[in-house]
Order: sequence, then C-alpha cells, then structure tokens
Amino acid sequence: MNKLKVGFIYNIKPDDIESFRKRYFINTKITKDTFAEWDSQKTINRIKQAIEKYFHLIDIEADIYLYQKLLEQRPDIVFNFSEGFNYVSREAQVPAILDFLNIPYTGSDPETLINCLNKVRTKEILLYNNIPTPAFCYYNPNENLNLSNFNLNFPVIVKPAFEGSSKGIFQNSICNNIEELENQIKFIFNEYNEIAIVEELLLGREFTVGIIGNNDDLIILPIVEIKYPENIPFKIYSFELKWELDQPENPLNIFECPASISNDLFNSITTIIKKSIKVMRIKDWARFDIRLDINGIPNIIEINPIPGILPNPEDNSCFTKAAFTMGYSYDEIIFKVIQTALKRWNIT
Repeated sequence: MNKLKVGFIYNIKPDDIESFRKRYFINTKITKDTFAEWDSQKTINRIKQAIEKYFHLIDIEADIYLYQKLLEQRPDIVFNFSEGFNYVSREAQVPAILDFLNIPYTGSDPETLINCLNKVRTKEILLYNNIPTPAFCYYNPNENLNLSNFNLNFPVIVKPAFEGSSKGIFQNSICNNIEELENQIKFIFNEYNEIAIVEELLLGREFTVGIIGNNDDLIILPIVEIKYPENIPFKIYSFELKWELDQPENPLNIFECPASISNDLFNSITTIIKKSIKVMRIKDWARFDIRLDINGIPNIIEINPIPGILPNPEDNSCFTKAAFTMGYSYDEIIFKVIQTALKRWNIT
C-alpha cells in the first residue's frame, strides 16, 4: 500500500541574507531577532526524519516558489510549520494558499492564525468572551503618540503587537513610569513599524501549556511552569533569556514539568484553555502562555497555534518538554499532530 504523501512546509533561518532576500522578496531591515520565529536546519531535518518514518515526505520550503511546488507535487496533506514573512498575515499565507488549492493541512486556518498573531485582536476576542487577560491599551505608529490619558497601573510591559518567539520583548520592555513607557513605545515604532501593545504586568506564577487534538480527543499536555532566576530584575521570558542566556551547552534550569499546582489551579487553567480553543477556533495543536494575577486567577498572555518544537531536551522547548514528560517520543509528536489533522479532514 502506498504511503500517504505528506508535504512539510517550513521556513528556515538563512545563512546568506542576500540570497534570502531574493527568494522571499524582502527589502526590509534585518535585526537580531528578525528570524527568532524561524527554525534551524537541525530542527527542520529532525522533523523531516520524523515524517519520513511514517509517511512519504514532500519537502517544500515556503519561499516565493511555494505555489508552483504545490501545483506540481500535490501532497495528500501538509504538515504546516511555516511562520512566513511580511506583515501580520504572514502565518496565514501558507494555509490560505492551501485552502485555495484544496489541500488539507495540520493546524489552524488563516483566520485563527491572523487573530492569534495579532495580540490586540486576541485580547479583544478573549475579553468579549469573558476570558481573563491582562488589562491593555495600544498605540499606532501612524498616529501622534499621546499618553495624557494613559490609565493602566505600572509596571507595564510593552510589546510589538504582531510578533512571536519573544521578538521585541527585552528586559527594558518593562516600564515603571510614563517616561520609560514613551521611550519603549517609540522603540517599537522605530524597530518594528507596528502597533505597540501595553499590558499591565501580572506578577504571579507563569505557565505554558501545550495541547494536541480537537473536541473530545483533546489532550492537554503536562503543564510547564517557568521559574525565573533571582538575578534578573523582572520575571519575563524575554528575548535575552530565551535566546541569549539559555543555550544548549549551558541550559537554564528554570522549567518545572509537570508543574506543582493544586487541583483547583489545574482545573482553572484547563477551563480557560478549553474556552480559548473554542473562541479562537484553534485546531489540532497549540501552546498557551498563562500568568496568574494578584488574586491567583489564570490569565491568557498569548496563544501560539504553531508552537515551537525544538527536538533536544537541552533546547528547553516547552511544547517538546511537555510531550516528552507525557511519554511521547519526538517522532510520535509529529505523527500525533498529523494523525489529528487527518481525522479532522476525514482522510483515511
């Protein structure tokens, strides 16, 4: 019997920036965190290896020739791991093309991917549905910056509204007064040319939770707690902490999985995750970042519908860590996500 043809669509961190610009039609500036969301050759190769164990692999990098490759190779289903480039639609571009070509794929659809990447829209949807998330406001780079009516409680955290993988979140993203706030908002405008979202900083415990499955088949992976080092001034999973201080050769020991939490807290966390899956229309898999407020109530910080899955334990990839804790091998993580999507698309 022929193996199912599984296309693997991905973006890979470039070594040659000029070649990259030509293959992706990129003319914007490149900063140190530009490719934080993209994966290394090592990770991409490991995912290919996992897919090849169970299926016939079709290798498709998501560059400007993607549409042509899909027309020529027509996979039965796609394992979509593309983060994309250019604008807030970037994560939705590949699934939109796949929808147009009527090719099934893993993970959420374009609408969900756009809404989840847009932190402002995510929070508006959550709040409308009475799901806790920190109080916030936002500022547009195309408008005059006016902080005279600012009414959030300090400290606050300032983030670019359309980024992931801790892009634009540094230790100085925490602001304690109006002067620091103004400087950080202007930094976001200048560096990323996008909306700056400002949130009240919750000071409670922080967790990240991976899920695989849909509806009655939903699996909530063991909860990971992030326990920050005492020597950092603010307890946030900043770019410096995630990508500079935490290195495979010297990994930070800041993760506890499974987290030591009460049954009541576990139930509260899983309840808001299930509600968020429904209102954000998450499919197949995702990772949720959660923080407790002063009253111990879990708040959704961010939702990542294409979670990172670095393969080695020393990489401290939280989705992978949680899946390993549950007993999955790396190959089984990939297989389970594809299997979940196959069931949703009624492909046998």
